Amino acid sequence: MTKLTIRSAEDADSLLERIRLSATRARDRLVAHADDPLLMFKCMKFDAIGFHPIDDRPLNLVEQINQTWTYAVAIVAARKLLSWHPDAGGFHLAPGAHASLDLDIMSEADGLVGAETFAAVTPKNNSKLNNDLAKLAKRAEIHRYVFFQSPQFPGSERRQQFEHDGIQVWSVDV
Repeated sequence: MTKLTIRSAEDADSLLERIRLSATRARDRLVAHADDPLLMFKCMKFDAIGFHPIDDRPLNLVEQINQTWTYAVAIVAARKLLSWHPDAGGFHLAPGAHASLDLDIMSEADGLVGAETFAAVTPKNNSKLNNDLAKLAKRAEIHRYVFFQSPQFPGSERRQQFEHDGIQVWSVDV
């Protein structure tokens, strides 16, 4: 898994542009199979016609979609955290399963900020929100957050109805 560091809004914007470019490359490959819808769906599921959103390596398109939103939410969250915690020294990101950090986002200033991030149709999918809150409740960071993107909670705003144990919960839009 890739570990990224974001120290400025420009770093975040640059990474989001990389994600956009990998999506463009995958779209262009997919168009080549558009004449036969069943073949197109087969390619989306099984063939490496997609690309990792950050690393330049092939993926199947379904995995690219999942990874794209995992990284995009983490990058948007880190961009917000930069403005809220300028004393953090920047943020290390390693979103997703099998990541190289204990949390999806961790401040360079040890113990200051920690966050978990995800994208889902609803925050209740696979108990993701509850699992992230439980994980963060055991952490010692001074500032703890969960950021998510879901069509059920549009906009970038604090979602206090989900908060407990001093952990802030925010929806974000990419």
